Amino acid sequence: MRKNSLSNHDSRITTHAVWAFALALACSSAMAQTYPTRAVRVIAPFAPGGGTDVQCRLLSKRFTEAMGQSFVVENRTGASGLIGAELVARSPADGHTILCTSASLAINVSLYKKIAFDPVKDLAPVGLISLAPQFLIVHPSVPVKSVKDLVALARKNPGKLNAGSSGSGTANYMAVEMLKLAAGIQVAHIPYKGGSMVVTALLSGEIDFTFNGALTVMPHLKSGKVRPLAVTSAKPAAVAPELPTLASFYPGFESANWYAMFVPAGTPAAVITRINAELVKGLQAPDIREFMTAEGAEPAGGSPQDLGAYFRREVDRYGKIIRAGNLHFE
Repeated sequence: MRKNSLSNHDSRITTHAVWAFALALACSSAMAQTYPTRAVRVIAPFAPGGGTDVQCRLLSKRFTEAMGQSFVVENRTGASGLIGAELVARSPADGHTILCTSASLAINVSLYKKIAFDPVKDLAPVGLISLAPQFLIVHPSVPVKSVKDLVALARKNPGKLNAGSSGSGTANYMAVEMLKLAAGIQVAHIPYKGGSMVVTALLSGEIDFTFNGALTVMPHLKSGKVRPLAVTSAKPAAVAPELPTLASFYPGFESANWYAMFVPAGTPAAVITRINAELVKGLQAPDIREFMTAEGAEPAGGSPQDLGAYFRREVDRYGKIIRAGNLHFE
């Protein structure tokens, strides 16, 4: 009798679990069908005008048109994108707060010894927006015309050349550090609050050189206001095929930037799927594809799972570089 009693008890537990699971699926499906129910905050953790901000606004406009609610971009800058990312990580997991960020998120996992949240565990991937090479560019007054010239100048003047970045922990900061390690040079790092600010500093002659993403740099390359020396992608950039890659000088040198969307961990899978579907549709729209391609970015897309796997690989890749260079911040 005791055995039968336990069996009946186990059966009731199983039945309850099945019903609970079915109810959860039904609720998730219903949420996805009604999502979004109010305005959605899209957090861009960098200053206006940079590659993250530009793409964020393009897609938010598309989402607003497609889903019938406002997708409002908010620039929450600071700590190399971590302030905006933490805001999203701590927001309700209902899809009404989205993070639109860059490769800096993967870099910061290893770069900072203490982070108030775990980017890998506390954020759920939605989809990859684009991949964009970074350009090594110099102010026209700097007397160099090639990577070899720049390295030679830096060696003759250790610590005297100023290299700008969007902030410690960003992809262009890492590119500066990678060049220092690969070429054995010393330069002064000058951090700014966003990619557009770095380019403004370069145009004014405040800094000597920088690495910056195609979306921010292309207008100035076309106008001839800055001098490009190389790209950081593994292969030559389609928009500037004449430029050599840094890898052709220093094998393995790759620091192309990427942009992606995340939501708080625990957001219903059906809601993530809905946002991802609209992201993929948006990236297929001719006007968005034409804009990104013209500005040197490669529209990506793919599933949340694709981004999750890619993000983990990037965390591991940058972690090795950071440990090799002993690049850590408190």
